[in-house]
Amino acid sequence: MKKTPVILLIGTVDTKGDEIGYMRSCIERSGGRVVVMDVGVLGPGTVVPDIPNTEVAAAAGVTLADITNSGDENTAMTSMAKGASALAARLHADGAIDGMLALGGSMGTDLALDVANALPLGVPKVLLSTIAHSHLLPPERIPPDLIMRLWAGGLYGLNRLCRTALAQSAGAVVGACTAQEEPASKRPVVGMTSLGSSVLTYMKALKGPLEARGYELAVFHATGMGGRAFEDLASRGYFAAVMDFSLQELVNHMNDSCVNSGPDRLRGAGLAGTPQIVAPGATDMVDYPTWGKPPAALQGATAAHAHNRLIASMCVTVPMRRAIAQEIGRRLGEARGPTALLVPKHGVEGWDREGGPLHDPQGLAALVDELQAASPPATRLVVLDAHINDNAFAQAALDVFDDWVGKGLVPPGIQELT
Repeated sequence: MKKTPVILLIGTVDTKGDEIGYMRSCIERSGGRVVVMDVGVLGPGTVVPDIPNTEVAAAAGVTLADITNSGDENTAMTSMAKGASALAARLHADGAIDGMLALGGSMGTDLALDVANALPLGVPKVLLSTIAHSHLLPPERIPPDLIMRLWAGGLYGLNRLCRTALAQSAGAVVGACTAQEEPASKRPVVGMTSLGSSVLTYMKALKGPLEARGYELAVFHATGMGGRAFEDLASRGYFAAVMDFSLQELVNHMNDSCVNSGPDRLRGAGLAGTPQIVAPGATDMVDYPTWGKPPAALQGATAAHAHNRLIASMCVTVPMRRAIAQEIGRRLGEARGPTALLVPKHGVEGWDREGGPLHDPQGLAALVDELQAASPPATRLVVLDAHINDNAFAQAALDVFDDWVGKGLVPPGIQELT
């Protein structure tokens, strides 16, 4: 990281000029440099931006006059979001910025989410918003590495409350940039999805063997935002291979649960051509907030388990198990790289064993049957006489992985001196 981080500061200069000016001084006082991007459309403000709104509009393929003459604020901000996202991505690719800080109300937040998603995972992103952590923000639009702060008392003008929020946000983005370290390891990364070890345990059996082979393992907690991060990195070709063994977020999305990763779960690695080994881990249940109501389609079901005061799970029906298997097959059929599907016949998560709260032999049999029927011709199908948490499952995953390494489909591991 450079000694002096460069922060892209995004806001509407026409309405938030005083706040942007104050935040710029806070960043500079914290040791950073600032590039101000104006995304306002109403006119000049008290701050002269480094990137004027005319340039933002041009990056969206329109003129500022086109935007202001549209007469619709939603259309105007959507166009400015498109331009701002394109410019931010270009600036980062050129090495001109190290992090992003945006501020705004609902309009500015809407725009900032697009810009933050245009930057790679790991680039520091801070959003100071009057609607931070609100139910207005759909999970699929929140970047998984976003630092978000409530802009309390900041809707109009400077005051002691809002100055505190502005200063802390400035310090957060500068600190995030200066705290970054270049990765010491050059080992290829294997991406894996899982849940807590009370449900899925294969990562414990696989971490050591993968590291011994010269790989680094990154395990993502598949409870919505974890899957978003996994898919983001997979779609960018970050992983040498993936072991996508927990697909509950896909099931949640199909059942309108808020605990989801958006519509593109189980697509990132496949469309990027990354070798993927897939299993139907935790596809027998839907997660929902313990403090709320289960999705409408599942209300009245009896097989349920409260994991803690935040998240609970409910068993899905036999028809839904078949629908899930069919959707898995469809998404695997889109893959452009080597794909394997491991189907454990004796269970897909820790609570579905005999005596467990989600034990459902009929549903499991339907899932196993439908997965075999839905598996695409190009997918390597491995049906296992085992539970997903058994050592036999982990060994089967390693067998496929080793075979692909031997054939040159997965890059070889790197042994490093310690």
